Amino acid sequence: MVGPEGNRRASPQTRRHRLRLPDSLRPDADLSFFLGQALKRPQSVSALAPSSARLAEAMASLVPAGSGPVVELGPGTGKITRQILAHGVAPRDLHLLEINDDFVTLLQERFPEVSVHNCGAEAMAGLGLPPLRAVVSGLPLLSFPVTLQARILRAAFRQLAPGAPFIQYTYGPAVPVPPRLMKALRLRAIRRAVIWGNLPPAQVLTLHRHVA
Repeated sequence: MVGPEGNRRASPQTRRHRLRLPDSLRPDADLSFFLGQALKRPQSVSALAPSSARLAEAMASLVPAGSGPVVELGPGTGKITRQILAHGVAPRDLHLLEINDDFVTLLQERFPEVSVHNCGAEAMAGLGLPPLRAVVSGLPLLSFPVTLQARILRAAFRQLAPGAPFIQYTYGPAVPVPPRLMKALRLRAIRRAVIWGNLPPAQVLTLHRHVA
């Protein structure tokens, strides 16, 4: 299109084309669903956004090979779940603990062979599982009160097999559990990866209990 002054102007279609975001930056269906739940039920959605594919892959890669149950806490829309299964964990061995009813329904539809439990992380001892191979936590522990952190970690380490990891991400630069609680529970943390491509950047840690 040529204007009165003879300058070529972009058509509306061309302008829209120029403003299109690359695929990697566009909101996907999971993000839209996640944000909808955050607005609808903020008390049951405590993370800022669903995990990125890179973060999910980094966490899943830390699940030890072999057999035995694996528990995922706060799976949300299932991004980490998908990577755990891709990493080789059998669906019958994977147990998802999610408190949001709509996420539970979505997870049951997406992963029909996986056990989905509509309960909080502290309830994992009531599932009657044998010693766990790993706990993979999608919960933002950094934003939780220390009392809730303590309940979750005590429940997890009562269920974990000796030496088995509690796999956790955090958006902060340090371990998301206060030093006094780490000491009280005899835990140590190992930083495994920093995922700069996540929004915001995240580090992946494993927590382990000291063996006396």
